[in-house]
Amino acid sequence: MHTGHNPKLRFGMTMHEARDSSFEPALANGPPLPAVNYGLVGKQAPSLLPTRSGQLPKASAVVMTWADAEWAALEHVFCAGGSPMPYSERSRGEWAGWEKYTAHLPSDRPSGWSFWGNYRTVQVSGETVLLFKSNTHLDWPGATFLTALIKLMIANVNPSVILSIGTAGGAKPQDHIGTVRAVSAGTLYETGQSQSSWPEYKNGWKANDAILGNANFKQLLFPAPMKESDLQALCSHFNQQYRTNYTLAQLDPNGLNLGDPAPQIDDQTGGGASLLTTSTFVVGTTAGTYQNYTSIEMDDAVIGEACAGSNTAFGFVRNVSDPVQNAALPAKVQGNWGSAVYDACGLYTSYNGALAAWAMLAA
Repeated sequence: MHTGHNPKLRFGMTMHEARDSSFEPALANGPPLPAVNYGLVGKQAPSLLPTRSGQLPKASAVVMTWADAEWAALEHVFCAGGSPMPYSERSRGEWAGWEKYTAHLPSDRPSGWSFWGNYRTVQVSGETVLLFKSNTHLDWPGATFLTALIKLMIANVNPSVILSIGTAGGAKPQDHIGTVRAVSAGTLYETGQSQSSWPEYKNGWKANDAILGNANFKQLLFPAPMKESDLQALCSHFNQQYRTNYTLAQLDPNGLNLGDPAPQIDDQTGGGASLLTTSTFVVGTTAGTYQNYTSIEMDDAVIGEACAGSNTAFGFVRNVSDPVQNAALPAKVQGNWGSAVYDACGLYTSYNGALAAWAMLAA
């Protein structure tokens, strides 16, 4: 029985495999996330606001994220950027000051799912922003519940825009780990149907790039710290775990798991670019099957559909936590390697995505 969401399900794992703690890849000496010098771009740090329990507050924007590594990065950028965050915090499952949202839970909810998510409020450039770590996903408890959550947010928070941020699989063969792509459209993958018939949900929301374009903004970014030696160690541990004998060149085509010296932030909001949302195992590969999309993730098109029904603006800021896979490898190997890279580096790629989302709102 399905007992909860786990981001590793995106890699085609069973729930048992996703919860297996015998193989938890990590960097041997993962550096902390740096303190954020917001003043470099002429801005102040977000300020914490009192967060009332039991009900969602009014806010000008909602920023949603999904997995623990993403939540840690969100906490760091929006709540506690004044000091470094240790790498070990990437799997932390709770943070002080956040409240659980349990109001209006459907009576037909599945066993084991008892709250929508966690939330807290902050102020960014004079505007109230609701931060939300979702416990409600397309894969579990399902699209109906995710749609209901978004409608509750629209009705109670009345935001001008809802942003979904977090990790994603690469879709474009040239994107290195840590690339951030922002769009205002999501396409829903439908098994057995041609790509041309997949439904797309888009809107005209365009981010303000004033801070992203600031000459000092790149100094705030943190390149994925994975080195060649880290990847070689990860390759060895991977082969030991799965009793395989792959070379790093096979697992890491074109060196995509080494980050760019300066992470690429590509704002394609307001245009025709779309990401791909799927509830099943779909991986971008070097064959370029899904290269017309910006990334592959598991929730956003459903958010777009729910927002479109009320004319609420939406945007998706996704970081490539696991680049495209070697098309020559078996699908299971692709998924397992993507999961290993995600575990090791998801905190760092999520930091740059959260920072990009902050910059869009702060501008």
